[in-house]
Amino acid sequence: MDRETVSRQINTGFEKANKSYSYNDDHDKSVPIEMWFQESDEGLILFVVFYSQACRWSQCTGCNLPSKACQGHVDYKAIIDQINYVFSDPEVVRRRDSICKVIISNNGSIFDEATFSSTALMYFLAQLNISLTNLQILTIETRPEYVDFAELEFMARALAESEANTQLEIAIGFEALDDEIRNDIFKKGLSRSGFEELVGQAAPYGYRIKCYFMQKPVPGLSDDAAVDDIKNAIDYLSQISEKFKVKINMHLNPTFVARGTTLEEAFLKNEYTPPRLVDVARAARHGRDKPISIFIGLSDEGLTVEGGSFIRDGDEEIIADLEQFNRSQNYDILDWLAQKT
Repeated sequence: MDRETVSRQINTGFEKANKSYSYNDDHDKSVPIEMWFQESDEGLILFVVFYSQACRWSQCTGCNLPSKACQGHVDYKAIIDQINYVFSDPEVVRRRDSICKVIISNNGSIFDEATFSSTALMYFLAQLNISLTNLQILTIETRPEYVDFAELEFMARALAESEANTQLEIAIGFEALDDEIRNDIFKKGLSRSGFEELVGQAAPYGYRIKCYFMQKPVPGLSDDAAVDDIKNAIDYLSQISEKFKVKINMHLNPTFVARGTTLEEAFLKNEYTPPRLVDVARAARHGRDKPISIFIGLSDEGLTVEGGSFIRDGDEEIIADLEQFNRSQNYDILDWLAQKT
């Protein structure tokens, strides 16, 4: 696909969603947007967000992640420089024997070859095999329409050559279970049937699935209704996991008010309040004894408007407890937090 068409698609999505942010065009193309470590029940996670051209969809009304990306094309040589930056980072080098999982993102779709180079992706796989000899899982964020199972099969074979026989996990932004909230209001453009088709295709290969959900992603949703949507999502993912015999993780993100979005407009009109972390605990505790795992996201990624974060004064102990849940999957922690008012 030619670059002019890609740029036009990005701008069309931006306009449809009535967004007002600007792009991060001045970022050093040889350096990722950001990278950090997380602790989970799976062990130490390295999360890398590569700098590339922005998400071609760009219509999700509450999302301003494309504002960290480039409006124009970023070529494969620049992305390879970013990959070299990751694997030469002193903290990555120091902890490489402890890293069990790597998640890669470009705040869009890694599998969209129009915005993220396939050459660079293959180079990244080789560097993983060479550098992270204890890596158990590689997670790749993408929209479902960019998943090519012939490409995935090749990648899985490459990862199987690693000393740890690394498994592949496909990460999809689901955001909300309610179809009207997800597609009519949030403009995600994802059908359940499309998601289930993806899971059905992934199952024979043993690929894992990761689903990002947002608690209270749109205005007009009460705290209780937002909790119920996550509970329903947990039930739905559990059914899909059992039906297709696939390991599924829910990555539950409390919604923050992102700059340059319609959610910011509602927030400034006092028509929206981010969810409380105790309500996030109330929702996630529904996962007890279910066949899926849950990870609670606790970062607003520096993209929130003033006062628009889900983190409030005095939340430090709650955050520490939720981080402990992420490491242990001990639902007693969530039961205790849910009793708070």
